[in-house]
Amino acid sequence: MLETRFLCGSGQAVLTDLMPVASEQFKRSAMMADHELIRYLVCTEREIEVRVEFRPRSAYGCKSVELRDHGKLGFRFVAGGGVYWLRCNRPLQAERDRVRGTIVLRRGETLEFSLSYDEESPAVLPALGDRMRAAIERSVEWWQQWAARSSYQGPYREMVTRSALALKLLAYAPSGAVTAAATTSLPERIGDTLNWDYRYCWLRDASLTIRALVGLGYMDEAESFLTWLLHATRLTQPELRVMYDVFGGTAPRERELGFLNGYFGSRPVRIGNGARHQLQLDIYGEVIEATAQSTNVQGTFDRATQKVLIGLGKHVATHWDSPDEGIWEPRGRRENHTHSRLMCWTALDRLLALCDKGLLAGAPREEFLRERERIRRQIETRSWNDKLQSYVSTLDGDDLDATLLRIPWYGFERADSQRMKLTYRRVRDSLGAGDGLLYRYARQPAEGAFGICGFWVVEFLALGGGTLREAHDLFDRLLSYSNDLGLFAEETHPENGDLLGNFPQAFTHVGLISAALTLEEKERGEPYPAEQTGKDTKAAGREAGV
Repeated sequence: MLETRFLCGSGQAVLTDLMPVASEQFKRSAMMADHELIRYLVCTEREIEVRVEFRPRSAYGCKSVELRDHGKLGFRFVAGGGVYWLRCNRPLQAERDRVRGTIVLRRGETLEFSLSYDEESPAVLPALGDRMRAAIERSVEWWQQWAARSSYQGPYREMVTRSALALKLLAYAPSGAVTAAATTSLPERIGDTLNWDYRYCWLRDASLTIRALVGLGYMDEAESFLTWLLHATRLTQPELRVMYDVFGGTAPRERELGFLNGYFGSRPVRIGNGARHQLQLDIYGEVIEATAQSTNVQGTFDRATQKVLIGLGKHVATHWDSPDEGIWEPRGRRENHTHSRLMCWTALDRLLALCDKGLLAGAPREEFLRERERIRRQIETRSWNDKLQSYVSTLDGDDLDATLLRIPWYGFERADSQRMKLTYRRVRDSLGAGDGLLYRYARQPAEGAFGICGFWVVEFLALGGGTLREAHDLFDRLLSYSNDLGLFAEETHPENGDLLGNFPQAFTHVGLISAALTLEEKERGEPYPAEQTGKDTKAAGREAGV
């Protein structure tokens, strides 16, 4: 719910925007539109003049729609497979494709709008007046109760709650899917072509999203997301796609909308995503890690889920030693990415832990153990660069990226090992963007600092790569880069703090929550993340040959 205060020369007003929500019990006893947007404006001082214009368009703005005036019922138009109704408590003038009006409000008077949409059921026209005010109060209470369910009581509760609300709003309730962002083509460089469509569900976000929801006590949402995860991947298992739509289907092919200029002239505007058919082996580790974390919710797995996990493990054991596009999704080339190898190691490591707990009957334990150790040896020897004294992004390479700081988080090596301290120093010196911000990799011309990478540094410091004081100081600095509503984009301009890329970005917000949870866990003296799910802590504690 968004509240905006207008301070005008003639008076003042408060505008409330929301999509009303209600409990399941209330919805069983009351008629509600499938989807509704409310705008409720009240004059609070003297008087104000309000100009209203409503110009709906379809097909990304290139097609007008025909509006019909139905008197007291409001204005109606049809687009796609749905019917839309605009209702207002004041008279407006209708034209063929728009509605206009100029209205003077005096203190205490209101201007009320309801825009509703129905597709699969008869249209419900929500009432205005007292019923609208009741819907607003009901929504306030619903969100307050939802936010109060968070079990996090640490010093960053306000920002953690804001991030949890962002994740909730990015979730598609009927399926439990969590989209990467609600927007498309907001540029990573203003006026440039780095403009992508993120309105889909990336499997990569899975483990951090599950950790965030479980860590905050939102078990129902975590279980819904996991159910969607297993459902969406069912048709391609044991192979996994990079991303899916909210229904579990294939994300649409990438197209450019040449008739749109884009944000500040940043073209092209894209819909769909060309990375949908890339090979990204790290997602296997993310999915299995997310499923392993779900034991905190479910306790056990049914036979069908066990079969799925074993199938994914066998696929990893067979295909881990392959080049792929990796986490950053470059177009046109595949390489042997260290992070992809790390996540394949993570996949097998978590499956072995589940075997040891008796939760994975019939798994080929010896095969998983053999291949996990092969991956470890490869990372220790070919991802370590003696000349740079650092882990590197690709086998036998000399480039760096921020994912190298995730090596301790997954339990492969301790954050306080000599190799990780040297790697952190090299990554910080090479990719640091000032004031705690971090680029994800070296790129010219430079894009913005990548939001989640700064929170990865917080976790690295908290896990032993630095001190808890250093981690808290960095966390505080990073929080200052949110907008006035506590929301983060994909990236941040390191010089002026402007938000870049799609917004709000789930990946950044789950990173914030994960960092806050890690700080809280370490201050309570809780064990390493690798130890919390019964993973191979002996292997996690080795210093990779140093």
